Amino acid sequence: MLETTIAAIRPADEAAMAAARELHGRLTKPAGSLGALEDLSVRLAGLAGACPPPLPEPAAVAIFAGDHGVHAQGVSPWPQEVTGQMIGNFLAGGAVVNAFARQAGASVTVVDVGVATPLPTGPIADPAGLDDRAGPDRAGSDPAGPDRAGPGPAVLDPAVPRLVVASVRRGTRDFTVTAALTRDEALAAVQTGIRIADELIDAGAGILLTGDMGIGNTTPAAALIAAFTGADPLDATGRGTGIDDPTYAHKVAVVRSALARHSPDPADPLGVLAAVGGLEHAALAGLILGAAARRTPVLLDGVIAVSAALAAVAFAPAAVGAMVAGHRSAEPGATVALRHLGLDPLIDLGLRLGEGTGALLALPVVTGAVRVLHEVATFDSAGVAEK
Repeated sequence: MLETTIAAIRPADEAAMAAARELHGRLTKPAGSLGALEDLSVRLAGLAGACPPPLPEPAAVAIFAGDHGVHAQGVSPWPQEVTGQMIGNFLAGGAVVNAFARQAGASVTVVDVGVATPLPTGPIADPAGLDDRAGPDRAGSDPAGPDRAGPGPAVLDPAVPRLVVASVRRGTRDFTVTAALTRDEALAAVQTGIRIADELIDAGAGILLTGDMGIGNTTPAAALIAAFTGADPLDATGRGTGIDDPTYAHKVAVVRSALARHSPDPADPLGVLAAVGGLEHAALAGLILGAAARRTPVLLDGVIAVSAALAAVAFAPAAVGAMVAGHRSAEPGATVALRHLGLDPLIDLGLRLGEGTGALLALPVVTGAVRVLHEVATFDSAGVAEK
């Protein structure tokens, strides 16, 4: 699946981009007056191979959740159980991502790709083929409980958050001791992301938004960013949910020691994900690749998403054409990664929550950029004189 997905990813359509630039020059506005929105709409035309490109709607947020063995090193003050508890909050509609998704009319799909603790009971949609790759660390528990729903296609319902059980293992291993994942486990997570992308696009999604949940997941994100960009761990590592100076210094040292132990090769993205990544990072990389293969835009959230985007580009450089940077996370590694990807964020509000919240706030900007090409009159059609 990974190989066929990568093979389907193509560079931007230059003719469609040229047509979008030409159309912008005929619209009733000064040339270039919409700044970055014009560049964004041209990129989206190149992705779609059409001018104007399709409106990016409906929107679907995919929140990948996993836990991390490196949590045992004291890199986060939050208990690991919060990951599973927050999934319950997502499904109840009580998280910030839910509030922003309701505002945007976006559906929310939560994917358990590696949560360590039992999940709240409740209805679950489990696409065929996702729940049969559990691996030995997932045996013996049915987190869905008695209300488990059978396999079925995705439904993009903004009013009802949806849970998909696709657990590869119950959290990663501690990468200060051994590789976080085996290559097979990393591949399974990447392929989960690809399947979710296909499922959501098949259900009608016009744009995918990345989300994540995992206590301690900014530590593997920093390791991934340093591995793929060559940045010093000090520049790639941030304070996550908010840690004091001693904990921050320890976190940097943990990232530095993990990179020294594993020496991950950025030319081997699956190996990097296995050595120092998280299951949600690998799945997000797959989601991005899946969207790029389907020529569907993917709106990146914060530092977890952009660390996964680095892996996606290492697999398929042309995948960057499907990416839109929603916002600049307050985590310093996000800026390092965005610079490496050559992406400019649409908004900068000092956010560091994750979940997909920054991407949702940026969604109207993306929609507006495309809507201009659909709805704004030309000078000729409006009878407006040009200079």
